Amino acid sequence: MNSLEKLNTTLENGGATTEEALKFFDELESVNLEFMIGRWQGSEFPTNHPMDGLLEASGWYGKEFVDVDQVHPLLFSDGNNNIFKVDPNPTAMNLGLRLPILKSQAMKPIFTLMNLMLKTEKSQARMRMMEYRQKVSATMIYDNLPINDIFRKIDDNTVLGLMDFKGVPQPFFFVLKRDI
Repeated sequence: MNSLEKLNTTLENGGATTEEALKFFDELESVNLEFMIGRWQGSEFPTNHPMDGLLEASGWYGKEFVDVDQVHPLLFSDGNNNIFKVDPNPTAMNLGLRLPILKSQAMKPIFTLMNLMLKTEKSQARMRMMEYRQKVSATMIYDNLPINDIFRKIDDNTVLGLMDFKGVPQPFFFVLKRDI
């Protein structure tokens, strides 16, 4: 079974444990910085993490990598096929970890309003090659949050991302598919 088939099977089965996701992540090939350039559409990879369901409920679209020093880590959709960039808010991130009610689809209109208030055109992250779990791979470093997102290749248009959030022992997993 190739990596994409394994990903799809795992998602069809509702996700994986953190240990299974880490094993899958470790099996994947590293990616370089150039590979990540472009806009990517994201989806969650459930592992029973406190943030599971939060990105979907918030209207998260994905990420955009303009170049190594200009990265937009949070793209959202307004529901009318308009994609916009959002300034990552530390308070919102911490609330998302602690308040399960925020994962409710009923919260989507509130998230949309909050996200529109946090719109930005300014880059909020950068990329560097960094070592994580014995492999050097493209890593997105948030400018104002203690978060690194590490990427591994599933195929030429799909990566598995792992969010390493300082102070949160369990990694959060997500999938990015090349958009443009």
